[in-house]
Amino acid sequence: MDLDNLIVRFKEKDPTAFDQLHGMYAENICGVINTIVRDPERAQELCQDVFVKIWHNAESYDSSKGRFFTWILNIARNTAIDEVRSKSHKNQKKNLHVDFFVGILEGQDNMDSKTDTIGLKKLLQNLKAKCTQIIELLYFKGYTQKEVSEELAIPIGTVKTRNRSCIGQIRENLKL
Repeated sequence: MDLDNLIVRFKEKDPTAFDQLHGMYAENICGVINTIVRDPERAQELCQDVFVKIWHNAESYDSSKGRFFTWILNIARNTAIDEVRSKSHKNQKKNLHVDFFVGILEGQDNMDSKTDTIGLKKLLQNLKAKCTQIIELLYFKGYTQKEVSEELAIPIGTVKTRNRSCIGQIRENLKL
């Protein structure tokens, strides 16, 4: 089938043309999205979103500005970049083992020697609750200082001061 004719039918909202174009391009578009988001399942979802976008904006395709595949590819790329920049994506990509490490902070006495092979117990002993909270958010959960400030409802300067103080305490614990 002639691609130009298929695109004309697509722009006229022909579902059969959409199915054919989807079959032709979906695998490549998903691959490009996955290269950016690095999550095959999320890439599949975003690929479907891209095809919905092109369906709703079919009339905006202009063949004089480039190939149809390039048009879809640019939409897919922008969608993937928007996803990577989104807060939900960043939160999803944070350390998945946070609960384990937070448990170390909360239950230091229950830690056996195998669990403490990297010396976390020694480093975190005698930290005040405020320090534990700051360290947990900044280093185990990956928050920025601004995000910690918002989460704890304290000024960013206080976050910075507590962080420096807590790091100093951890350094002292290294000497033990």
